[in-house]
Amino acid sequence: MSTPPTAEEFADRLFRSALGAMEIFSVHLGDRLGWYRALAVHGPATPAELAARAGGHERYAREWLEQQAACGILAVGGDGRFALPPGTAEVLTDESSLAYLAPLARMLTASAAQMPALLEAYRHGGGVGWTAFGADMRESQAEMNRPWYERALPAALAGVGDLDAVLRRPGARIADVGCGGGWSSIALARAYPEATVEGVDVDAPSVELAARNAKEAGLGDEGRLAFRHGDATLLGEGGYDAVFAFECLHDMPRPVETLVAVRRALRTGGTAVVMDEATAEAFTAPAGDVERLLYGFSLLVCLPDGMAHRPSAGTGTVMRPDTLRRYAAEAGFRDVEILPIEDFGFWRFYRLHA
Repeated sequence: MSTPPTAEEFADRLFRSALGAMEIFSVHLGDRLGWYRALAVHGPATPAELAARAGGHERYAREWLEQQAACGILAVGGDGRFALPPGTAEVLTDESSLAYLAPLARMLTASAAQMPALLEAYRHGGGVGWTAFGADMRESQAEMNRPWYERALPAALAGVGDLDAVLRRPGARIADVGCGGGWSSIALARAYPEATVEGVDVDAPSVELAARNAKEAGLGDEGRLAFRHGDATLLGEGGYDAVFAFECLHDMPRPVETLVAVRRALRTGGTAVVMDEATAEAFTAPAGDVERLLYGFSLLVCLPDGMAHRPSAGTGTVMRPDTLRRYAAEAGFRDVEILPIEDFGFWRFYRLHA
């Protein structure tokens, strides 16, 4: 057990946390206004130049630029122009980079906007559903996960030989349950060109977003990739070689029912894969940074989303391996295997054996 902080030490911690929160909100402003991208593309700018390039009010641009420089996010030259350093630009503007984190600010801002509803849920039960968080939440999650699906997922799956062989079967059918913005489905369709991929999601705007993303990715008209609005029961019985659930099972109010539908959807010899948060095996306190991050997501987003429906398992983001094993067993799977996929963001891959 660590030594409890003094009042001064804890006050300092909260003070620094407040600074971090303010930086997050300032990043959200710069991201949504397009100011970071303008600096990345066109180079250093004065407040007037930035407002002329990207729009916005010059007085607000000056305050934001000075605040960003005061925080060390931007650099300021002797000519009074503010510059976005290359490494920072990658994190804030490069949508293909595994270091891309600008959507995190958007996600946390969307959570903060729902604080009155969250307080109500915490006081009286109930929850705050995914639709209530709006487009900022929906799109930020899709954008933050996109680089991992596009750049890391194909190699990760190829590294598991027997799984890769299933996915490469000529005419293989793959389902992606809880597909969200569709980037996981798009990555699967690209990695396995002889397969057909079907994404399903209970959130209708997410299905529409996925279809738009697929079309922009050049996969909307091939017939190998489709999206449907609904839950896993849409998949029917015995029609799929593989069913995936990427970072969604912990959000579902009835995860066992979903896994039952997944098991029924598999053909003989098919495989089910769940990618979910790489939590610790058991609760410990104090915990490491990843665990703290996951609990934060759970408090603000995932648990309230799951609790917005009745009945609800109330899983939350911190779904530990034993919890998934229990859900899988209740759904009729005989075993759960942790796949040898490492260094894949904050996630862990499980294969469920029917």
